[in-house]
Amino acid sequence: MTPTVEELIGSVLQVDHAAFERARERHAGLAKPPGSLGRLEDLGARLAAISGRCPPPVPSSPAVVVAAADHGVHAQGVSDWPQEVTAAMVATAASGGAAVNAIARTVGARVVVVDVGTLRLGPVPDGVRDERVRSATRDLAVEPAMTLEECRTAIRAGARVAAELIDGGTDLLVTGEVGIGNTTASAALFAAFTGADPSDVTGKGANLDHGRTPLKVEVVRTALARHATDAAAGAQGPLATLASLGGLEHAALVGVMLAGAAARIPVVIDGVVTGAAALAAVALCPDLAGYLVAGHTSAEPGGRTLPDRVGEPALLDLRLRLGEGTGALLAVPLVQAAARVLTEMATLADVTKDAG
Repeated sequence: MTPTVEELIGSVLQVDHAAFERARERHAGLAKPPGSLGRLEDLGARLAAISGRCPPPVPSSPAVVVAAADHGVHAQGVSDWPQEVTAAMVATAASGGAAVNAIARTVGARVVVVDVGTLRLGPVPDGVRDERVRSATRDLAVEPAMTLEECRTAIRAGARVAAELIDGGTDLLVTGEVGIGNTTASAALFAAFTGADPSDVTGKGANLDHGRTPLKVEVVRTALARHATDAAAGAQGPLATLASLGGLEHAALVGVMLAGAAARIPVVIDGVVTGAAALAAVALCPDLAGYLVAGHTSAEPGGRTLPDRVGEPALLDLRLRLGEGTGALLAVPLVQAAARVLTEMATLADVTKDAG
């Protein structure tokens, strides 16, 4: 049986700070000038803290969970694209033809596509995990996007998928997503959880230019005002904020992150959409932050907010804004290298002994 949201949160322990310090000490004794591997040393120490072991295990079986959903806010005219594109991209990723598949093959990662809320009318494509909670969220500018129960169900669905992957040997989780309209919902989550002005966290997303961006900003402002009224009436707390302003894919990815942290394995965050999910997850479970690795800095404005929340800058900045988990996958070799350095490098003592 899948744990409740509260049980998932309760299963996440603080990262092991003693293991972090042991990794720092080990780096100081390796055959290299102290600090010469820069942020790779910081990442290795974080991996030790996550696993509770020094040296940390080298991740060898990464998997990217691509959560797919549609958004009722599409009715506000925030996207150049029809919502049918979501289903088309889900089918493409499931068949191996999307950017996420090409990059996953490059780094040796498994791709798991999970439909938690698309508007799909036909049968589930081969290769897609059907965990649909409902067909798209409601229009967040008008009413809460999800009920609390729908949000909980999506979180548990993501946790269930991640737990099954972990039971099958996955030792590094990567977060990805697909969904037309999801950058608008993400901007609303960034603004709600950070207090940022909507104009500072809202970008063009998948639109061809910034022609719709002012409209997106105003839609986010409207949603925040509506949510504030709901909160004043009693719909308070991080879960209520996620349900009110987020998407079903955001909620599912919260579950993926919680399950990964509960198993003490690293979770690599992708761009602005998965970053918004990470903000919600950390608000629900502050100890989760220590398990999250910011894979890359999205070119979307809100993407520069996440590293502040997890306490570490992103590993890459390639000006990506595709989503799907592409930027996070590109960071996988860095995570592996950081662990391998601590595991396989000779120490100064070894070198001097051999020299003698």
